[in-house]
Amino acid sequence: MLVKIDSSWREQLSEQFEKEYFAKLAAFVRGEYMTKSIYPPPDKIFRAFDLCPFDKVKVVILGQDPYHGKGQANGLCFAVGAGVDLPPSLQNIYKEIADDIGVAMKPKGDLENWATQGVLLLNATLTVEAHKAGSHQGKGWEDFTDACVEALSRQKTGLVFILWGRYAQEKGKMIDREKHLVLTSAHPSPFSAYNGFFGCKHFSQTNDYLRKIGKEPINWGN
Repeated sequence: MLVKIDSSWREQLSEQFEKEYFAKLAAFVRGEYMTKSIYPPPDKIFRAFDLCPFDKVKVVILGQDPYHGKGQANGLCFAVGAGVDLPPSLQNIYKEIADDIGVAMKPKGDLENWATQGVLLLNATLTVEAHKAGSHQGKGWEDFTDACVEALSRQKTGLVFILWGRYAQEKGKMIDREKHLVLTSAHPSPFSAYNGFFGCKHFSQTNDYLRKIGKEPINWGN
């Protein structure tokens, strides 16, 4: 796997690319793309990093796996490709935005507008086999994305980390709460959204914090 990633992230993560686990991960992913249907398309594996360079990050939303249906995964967590029906979790995210800040969301799910404003939409695992949720877990991606979160926590101040669900909250344990705002709630999945995601007001809280520390708030519209 030829790693084509934004130069600011390449600088931060250069040591990861030299480690044994990443060599094994790259070989695994390369073989998977050669023999199976894998999502997202290979040129979008690192799209979250390319759209949101390290020095531009203001908010981090942590997901778990890319969507595993055809045309869904586009390299940004919770987002889907153009023209694809909104998955239930994203529908619920849009409902919360509407209730929280009164923004009526359009029925499109790319979320590129968020990424280019400084929202890193980071999945813990960056690839998946078609129709096999979790199929690329435990292959090394989690080590790589842990390094991303750790670098952000250590190198920067005044970030907002949004952690929906137990998985994201476990992954976010390394975040320095003294330097950053960490927002947690239930996952927006239909199975858990009514257990604390709806009404969490993370979007208004994020913007209130950014304004407080002198940063431009996020336009959460799509």
